[in-house]
Amino acid sequence: MPPGFSSPDLLRRVEAGIVGLRRPTEVLVTALRTGRHVILEGPPGVGKSTLLRVVAAASGWGMEFVEGNAELTPARLVGAHDPALVIERGYLPEAFTEGPLVSAMRHGSLLYIEELNRVPEETLNVLITALAEGEIHVPRVGHIGASPQFRLIAAMNPFDAVGTARVGQAIYDRMCRIALGYQERAAEEQIVEGVTGVTGELTEIAVGLARATRTHEALRTGSSVRGSIDMVLLARGLEELRGEASFESLLDAALAAFSGRIRVEEGRTETPEDIVTALLIQLVEERQPKKASDPSPAPEQQRSTAGHPGQPPPLEGQAARDAVREAGRRTAGRDELARRHPDFLRISPEAGRLDEAALEALLGQDTAAALALVSDLAVATDAQVRARARQVAAKVFVRMARQGRSARRGLRRLTTVRGGDGDLDLDRTLSRTGGLRPRHPEDFVVRRWGAAQRAICLLVDRSGSMQGEAVAMAALAAAAVVIAGGEHSDCSVVAFSDRPIVLQSQGQRRTPADLVGELLTLRGHGTTDLASALAAGASQLERAASPDRLAVLMSDCLATAGPDPVASLRGIDRLHVLGTSLDEDSLAAGRALARRGLGRHVLALHPHEVPAAMSSLLA
Repeated sequence: MPPGFSSPDLLRRVEAGIVGLRRPTEVLVTALRTGRHVILEGPPGVGKSTLLRVVAAASGWGMEFVEGNAELTPARLVGAHDPALVIERGYLPEAFTEGPLVSAMRHGSLLYIEELNRVPEETLNVLITALAEGEIHVPRVGHIGASPQFRLIAAMNPFDAVGTARVGQAIYDRMCRIALGYQERAAEEQIVEGVTGVTGELTEIAVGLARATRTHEALRTGSSVRGSIDMVLLARGLEELRGEASFESLLDAALAAFSGRIRVEEGRTETPEDIVTALLIQLVEERQPKKASDPSPAPEQQRSTAGHPGQPPPLEGQAARDAVREAGRRTAGRDELARRHPDFLRISPEAGRLDEAALEALLGQDTAAALALVSDLAVATDAQVRARARQVAAKVFVRMARQGRSARRGLRRLTTVRGGDGDLDLDRTLSRTGGLRPRHPEDFVVRRWGAAQRAICLLVDRSGSMQGEAVAMAALAAAAVVIAGGEHSDCSVVAFSDRPIVLQSQGQRRTPADLVGELLTLRGHGTTDLASALAAGASQLERAASPDRLAVLMSDCLATAGPDPVASLRGIDRLHVLGTSLDEDSLAAGRALARRGLGRHVLALHPHEVPAAMSSLLA
């Protein structure tokens, strides 16, 4: 044993260089002290290499490093004869060049092999002999015995299947396995601070973003703490380069640091950029003060947000997320689902099971029935069925929504935008601030050349007995408007009954799958207050600098609460109505509202009609 290895202060010296891995460190030190070989297994970035290097340095134990890959042949691991010397002098001992395995065995060192599951099987067979017998036979060299201090330490990442092979039981049977997981949040923040020298909010956001990627339902692999480190360094560098701290710099840093590190599940439509952007927006919003420190809205915004007297303002941000979460508590049992849907037992023959093949078959036979069923399964009391149904529903609805035509880009012309470079539009700037002095960069409205960007607000009626097919139509509409608008539109999405819930704020970008998931959660509830919904839409659209402000109302347009909705059209340049009923009163109300809103009235009575109808309204 190296002199420093049995020293009582070894762990103290190791902990000085390692954060948050005390228990695995104690097991590793004990295993090495008792003559065991070890596999360190865990995701990238948890500190496997760092832990071993610190242990070796603190104990004075020598270490041979080997990178595991498909090119690691037995000769490269064991060693080989120098061809030139063999040709000149024959197979003499001095012609043999030791490989890392032989060197570690002879000198009693640690042999560290990274990415063990990338090593070819024939090379692993050499390791089995060394572990089992404590010696190996090298042709024309002879038997080489291992020093009592020789230890093999291997590391592997079980989550990365590209270019890997299954490590055989013969290897596992001769080694102890130590599983390493991600550290606690505080430990990760300490690691990032130690590497970057940056403390405070930036580090907290970067670590929070990395941790959020590890639990995201659309991701197969999340990011390690290395992503947090890169984001902090990039964000700080961009701030220095651009002369200011901004959300744009934070987003650019996050995309560069994380988009290549995460892996999206097969079958999902989201891109890494979509997911990183949505997670960052959510993290930043959660850190925003909820009251006095926010700039006061302009007078016009105050009127739009307030709606009519006695009506509470829309739920937005954390309040909206809480409302969706509360709505998700209302579930439907198997008996209730079976009564609603004749095909229920075919799709979910037993508790905890969802037959996706049967669901796909039903989609081909009766699309409306299949979409209604999967929408209601998304609120099943059965947690396993509910979770799987939401994943399947998001995939199916986003796929259907993409069948609609994308909005056209439009000609390049002078457009108005908030902040950025361009010629100041003084009238719009003062209108935005209510005649007050602009206090923030986003208060300034400028004109510049570019493709015209529209501001779109989708208002989805969730009142009454909304369930099944109605829920599917709402989810499809949200996905369709976000997909059709693409990068050329600034979209917001509001679900409403007696009180609006802002699912996506103006200027925010969320993935279609996330919006689908939330709309599936929002069952039918409350009265239909069209006036407050339109007021909420106008409030959202006022935040946009675009001169083209469009609202799409998806409803039967039969108000059961609130004043005349026409009075709330101020702030909406054009209102289209996506009607959902053939009732004569509904048709008359919808057409009248669309006419007063200078828009069109289009019917969509079944889910499969929604994407085309939405594309028609947005064309």
